[in-house]
Amino acid sequence: MSDIAPHTADLSSAMPTTAAAGTASEAPQPGNESATDTPSAAAPADTGRAPRPRTGKPGQARAGGRNGGGRNRNEGGNGGGHGGGGGHRGGQGRPAQGQRPARAPYSPPAPQHPVLAKLAEIEATLFGGDALPLKRGIFQDLMVAHPGVFDKDELKSALALYTRSTRYLIALASGQPRHDLSGQPVEAVAPEHRYHALVETFRRRHARTGEDVRQKLYERILQAAEDSLLAPGDYATQMRSKDEAANEILDAAMAELGSRVAREEALLRAFDASGQSVNGFADAYGLHPIEAAATLTRARNRAAAIAQAAAAAEAQAAQAATEAAAQAETTEAEADDGNTADEADTTAEAAAPSEDSADSAEPEQAAPSAA
Repeated sequence: MSDIAPHTADLSSAMPTTAAAGTASEAPQPGNESATDTPSAAAPADTGRAPRPRTGKPGQARAGGRNGGGRNRNEGGNGGGHGGGGGHRGGQGRPAQGQRPARAPYSPPAPQHPVLAKLAEIEATLFGGDALPLKRGIFQDLMVAHPGVFDKDELKSALALYTRSTRYLIALASGQPRHDLSGQPVEAVAPEHRYHALVETFRRRHARTGEDVRQKLYERILQAAEDSLLAPGDYATQMRSKDEAANEILDAAMAELGSRVAREEALLRAFDASGQSVNGFADAYGLHPIEAAATLTRARNRAAAIAQAAAAAEAQAAQAATEAAAQAETTEAEADDGNTADEADTTAEAAAPSEDSADSAEPEQAAPSAA
């Protein structure tokens, strides 16, 4: 996806063009009228005989040949020639040279990993049908649910292969929640996991087909960011990667989302200050009540999510500061204990008599008793 650029780039070069072909609505140029181009231009000659009735079903044009394309089977363009039936050479016409879409070379499907085949058999809910985002820790769940069935390393290898597949990344990028072994949703996919799955799936799509995926990727990133309820700046910071082409699309999408969020926040403030019902407020601002309710709900949810994230970040910072202070106190206490022990050892050494002084003191104490 090295040529991906922001949505503001000219996408017309990626749009398929159709071959120029005449249509039935084109007026004939003066001097070029003919029975083929304008069937009603000349009246039939009077032969003195009654005209032959047309055959076929009512409303069906008389076929001019086996392919129903009029007098000239090569006529057709968009109208199927003068006969109106339009054979297999009529209809849309033949594409101009160079306009036929290129097809990727056929490659036979790779053989399925034996462990994945076993998973599709005994865990059909998750691995036997459409891909679903997997619960984090699914490896441990499988080992516990099927003791002795899977080799630990082989299961890890199979799951790594499965979660890197395009079909799984498409599921991860769809916004569906993660599922457990019973197929029940258990947790949301993290915004960064959904974003990187989106970028990777569109990168593979571009490499496989050559399609210009910029606009579609832009729209999907915009939707994913809106679903995350993160502030546009925070979303851009968390999702930024080394892929500069993807970063350009990300920045463009966040610029639009920022403008949208600002409008919705202003609308929410106006609604809160108006004291009106949703229907009355929508009527005053020329909005559909359903649209107004959805916009106000989205703005409230986003504001609540941002406030919750800010509170969580503040609590985490406070906890980190508390732990750091406790660690500092522990270190200081250990240092004090070490200093106290050193001082006690020094005092004990100073108080203890030396061997020389003890030897010299013994005769002095024994002398009086001898006398």
